[in-house]
Amino acid sequence: MLLAIDAGNTSVTVGLFGSADDERLLGTWRLRSDPRMTTDELALILRGFLTGGGFDPAAVTGVSVLSTVPELLRSLRAVVPQYYPHAQQVILEPGVKTGVPLLVDNPREVGTDRVANAAGAHELIGRPNGSPCVIVDFGTSTRVDVVSAGGEFLGGAIAAGVGSALDALAERTVALRRVELSPPRSVVGKNTVEALQSGIIYGFAGMVDALVGRALKVVPGARVVATGGYDDGVAGECATVTDQRADLTLQGLRSVYLRETANRYQRERRSRDSKHG
Repeated sequence: MLLAIDAGNTSVTVGLFGSADDERLLGTWRLRSDPRMTTDELALILRGFLTGGGFDPAAVTGVSVLSTVPELLRSLRAVVPQYYPHAQQVILEPGVKTGVPLLVDNPREVGTDRVANAAGAHELIGRPNGSPCVIVDFGTSTRVDVVSAGGEFLGGAIAAGVGSALDALAERTVALRRVELSPPRSVVGKNTVEALQSGIIYGFAGMVDALVGRALKVVPGARVVATGGYDDGVAGECATVTDQRADLTLQGLRSVYLRETANRYQRERRSRDSKHG
């Protein structure tokens, strides 16, 4: 089994695949991102997820990881060799052959989660349809990224996130509070809660449609895929979104794992051949 871990600024998403060759997820879990979490705490939580779902941690043969939080990345680096000693580990970072050319001014500025999204979108949506992709990621920030039909990362746009906007409103405006996001009865809210829901959901949907509309002028005919933990119904109100994949980052981690482990095998084979040549 392949364990995929996406550790972001707000949450850590964990997915379990039956194998790296199969895109079907056996289970997914989410926990709050905490940079203070120790290696042992993280290992205990992961084990709890697996055993609670009826899976044997000893059956994990591969682990694919990314983290945009340096402290969590350090803990994750230590978890695998200590608690999954028989598993191959792939950490998405500079030097890993992801199969996603980064056609930007400074490739090192591109977050590894954006690279994983690009890999997942191209494999699952772009390549089967022979089309470019526009990825809308509703995360801590809202990102609109563009991937060519050939799987190249072309760049994107970064705006405020849904959760961040809600928190800012609640913190800075005494009369407003954080609300559960769901589409209101009407765009014209009849109370404060509905007014907030309308402003966030339809306001973000309008922003996304505007950004995607401009991106589509760069890559006409692209499929538009939405993902991210802070969707909260916004994607369903976006006229430009054609696909929704909540598991896009995990799928990208699976794709990167497949490519990197294949590259490792080839390198080891060449090394063996040269020694015996």
